[in-house]
Amino acid sequence: MALTEDRRRIDIRLSALQFLIALGFMVLAVSFWVLQVVQHEAFLEMAENNHQRTLGLRAPRGLVLDRNGEPLVENRHSYSISIVREHTDDLDQTIELLASVLGLEEGAVRETVGEHLSEPVFRPIKIVQDASLAQVAAVTARRLDSELPDVIVEQVPIRRYPTNALAAHLFGYVGEASEAQVSRDVRLKVGDIVGQSGIERIYNAELMGDDGARRVVVNSVGREIRTIEELEPVEGTRLQLTIDADVQRAVEEGFREYGFSGAAVMLDPRNGEVLALSSLPAYDPNAFAGGIDRPTWNALNTDVLQPLTDRALQGRYSPGSTFKMTVAAAALEEGVINSDFRVNCTGAGMFYGRAFRCWKAGGHGTLDLEHALEQSCNVYFYTVGNMVGIDRIHKWATLLGLGTKSGIDLPNENASIMPSTQWKLETTGERWYPGETISVSIGQGAVTVTPISMAVMMSTLANGGTRVTPHLLKAVDEGDGWTDVPPPPPQSRVTMDPANLEAIQNGLWLVVNGAGTGRRAKIPGYDVAGKTGTAQVISLSGGRAAAAGNTTKDLRDHGWFVFFAPRDNPQVAGVVFAEHAEHGSSAAPIAKYAMEVFFAKRDGLPMPPPIKAPAPAIPIPREEQPVPLLEGAVASTEIPAPEGTAGQ
Repeated sequence: MALTEDRRRIDIRLSALQFLIALGFMVLAVSFWVLQVVQHEAFLEMAENNHQRTLGLRAPRGLVLDRNGEPLVENRHSYSISIVREHTDDLDQTIELLASVLGLEEGAVRETVGEHLSEPVFRPIKIVQDASLAQVAAVTARRLDSELPDVIVEQVPIRRYPTNALAAHLFGYVGEASEAQVSRDVRLKVGDIVGQSGIERIYNAELMGDDGARRVVVNSVGREIRTIEELEPVEGTRLQLTIDADVQRAVEEGFREYGFSGAAVMLDPRNGEVLALSSLPAYDPNAFAGGIDRPTWNALNTDVLQPLTDRALQGRYSPGSTFKMTVAAAALEEGVINSDFRVNCTGAGMFYGRAFRCWKAGGHGTLDLEHALEQSCNVYFYTVGNMVGIDRIHKWATLLGLGTKSGIDLPNENASIMPSTQWKLETTGERWYPGETISVSIGQGAVTVTPISMAVMMSTLANGGTRVTPHLLKAVDEGDGWTDVPPPPPQSRVTMDPANLEAIQNGLWLVVNGAGTGRRAKIPGYDVAGKTGTAQVISLSGGRAAAAGNTTKDLRDHGWFVFFAPRDNPQVAGVVFAEHAEHGSSAAPIAKYAMEVFFAKRDGLPMPPPIKAPAPAIPIPREEQPVPLLEGAVASTEIPAPEGTAGQ
């Protein structure tokens, strides 16, 4: 009996031992499978890096040209300096010595290294993206002396913007791919240089190209002995843009000459090609190409003029009197009025118990639509806007290109805000009061627009009702010659009565060529049509309060000028928005100069002389000033109406 029990215990122990041995072999088998199959590539790479190393060869990004073939964005050779931790015995000492050699703060170098400690030790950690020749020479000398065997110097292509800040917001800038970008795009890896804004971002996949590689044999201290093979990088796709570099320069020269910040957009109204797109002040994208330093980045972000903001696409402003064409189109097309409809302007109009004044104290007398546009009579458009109503104004503003995004091939565009009864209910939970329509009728109140949307609106009026899609890409070259890129289809088309359209266009022609406020944009022989406008920055009471303290330029009104030309066969349309220019007539000369350059190139004529900003030769009436309410007017209790209205 005892013998049987002993044998049973021995059997149990042998079974347990056999199970443990089998389990052990299973663990070993799984481990071998993981090491040799699952992690094969990783360990193979580590093994090969003991005597071989694969060095990446960055592909040059594709060049960018203007519509005439002028290079706008190029590449240049530069050097990067990196640490390879695999070959360092003392990383702290390497960081300390390298920071001293490069003239960098040791803390900044340690922070850079710390961000990459989780990566394989054989993968280089880039310390300097665009090293100076002095830095390269200093590191190379110490490598030869074996002081920095764990530091490598590589030649890499880097972005170059030969025009510096010209069209900076259009081109955008490049930088190292963020973790979020790498996780979203399987093509990207840590350290890749990608577009961060502008066309550099939108067309990054085309511009990047394909990186090459060089396999080399290294000795025990990481010094290269010989090259095994080399795969040449492939340059990215070349892009030809729709913009004309000379027209772009003309726009920006005009802003600088007059000392304005702001934005300008010029389109071909026939197909939506962008001829120029500018936002000022701008920045130099070259500062980003080699990795922007913290002081420069902080300065750009804290600058009160906000040079990183693309005013053309992101800025939203009251359109002032440039909105009056929208009200006119709504009234005509909805059958509320015809072009002969007349209003007697005595200098003010009473609406909902309030007096709203015109910019002209004595009034304009009796005007029809064309001359109301020419003179920018506020009372006329108060009356018409009140008759049309906010929802029909909203409808036609949207059809013409306002109240929505333009669809341009650039990132971060904002939509204009075009109020309606539904919009106010959804936004504030309150109903729309009819008195609010009075302010909207002259481009004040809740309506705000982006400059790009105003350019689309003018193109729609110029071409007869087609809302084009602004676009920048004209052709591509993938190495086998240029291939044209078809323009994107129009966003919409609206059928407008030719007679109504002609009435609006005639009024805009009179603004520039008659007695209107756009006379400073007149170009003999080219029939420019346009409209000036002023947008209040603050209310009149706010202005008086500020004036009592410390009034600055920032309190001035903004100036608009929208245009197309020639009237009967428009080939260019656009907008110039000048911040704190006080009057829309101040923006007109900038548009004129840009159009003169455009037509000179089109017709093979000598280029116009550089723009100058003399005192206005033509007396311009001060119709664009905000206008207070009539004395003793009774304010409506229904609406928080503005204290004044902006004129032309």
